Amino acid sequence: MAEKKKSKLLRKLQIAVFADNSYEQLFSLQLTPLSLVVVISVSSLLLIISVTFLIAFTSLREYIPGYPTGEERRMMNENFRRTDSIAEALVIRDKMLSNIREVLADEIPEEAFNHDSIKISRTPVQISKIKSSEADSIFRAQVEAEENYNVSSANSATTAIDTRLEMMFLFPPVKGIISQSYGERNGHWGVDVAVPDGTIVTAVLDGTVIFSEWTIETGFVIAIQHNNELVSVYKHNSKVLKRVGTHVTAGEVIALSGNSGELSTGPHLHFELWYSGVPLNPENYISFN
Repeated sequence: MAEKKKSKLLRKLQIAVFADNSYEQLFSLQLTPLSLVVVISVSSLLLIISVTFLIAFTSLREYIPGYPTGEERRMMNENFRRTDSIAEALVIRDKMLSNIREVLADEIPEEAFNHDSIKISRTPVQISKIKSSEADSIFRAQVEAEENYNVSSANSATTAIDTRLEMMFLFPPVKGIISQSYGERNGHWGVDVAVPDGTIVTAVLDGTVIFSEWTIETGFVIAIQHNNELVSVYKHNSKVLKRVGTHVTAGEVIALSGNSGELSTGPHLHFELWYSGVPLNPENYISFN
């Protein structure tokens, strides 16, 4: 039985092509059923490989329904890049806010300071409560009522701020030419001082570093919390030399100037001065020349 099946597979067959009018033989081909199966299989395999190659390595794949075009893939990559940048910016912002909250709440751990830092005693001082007399309360109410009609009382808070800052000596963070002054454009809450790349940047007063990170728009940024609710900010540095929680003294080197960040157009230092959350014009208190 097996020999009979084998003989059928190896039996030669002839395929011929004849002319319609003269019955002249135009083409003939002799092959066995086994060779016919092999030819069909090989041809099918070659066809599959060819189609796969055309789809994988040519632009024909863009005509397949559901397959993204080159422009769509470019937009997806751009969206992935932007999403990653936004996520990184959010992490940096959350860390900055957390650091500011810790500094303002006086919750910086002792181990965060280095050996050069000044240790501040955190032992609370017990003060007995002083009770005011009735006469004292009446006199205080009279004084406050009189002050309400005093013309100079409206600007007393601002005058006190200016007087307090003028009594301080603020070190210039760098010496150079002011390339852009405070408020020259919307949102420009500081001054741009043109200096060579790598210029030493110093702290304007004693304080504690509350931010020292890289940001997309302003590059390497360092911010210092000083006494009397004063904060100084130094942007577009090429390198920051102090970590968050480090105590620095006036005139101490904290960074090297540079041209970092998307908003920078050349080597300079962008310096900001904030008092109780309000921006100040640094040129009113510091000489940069």
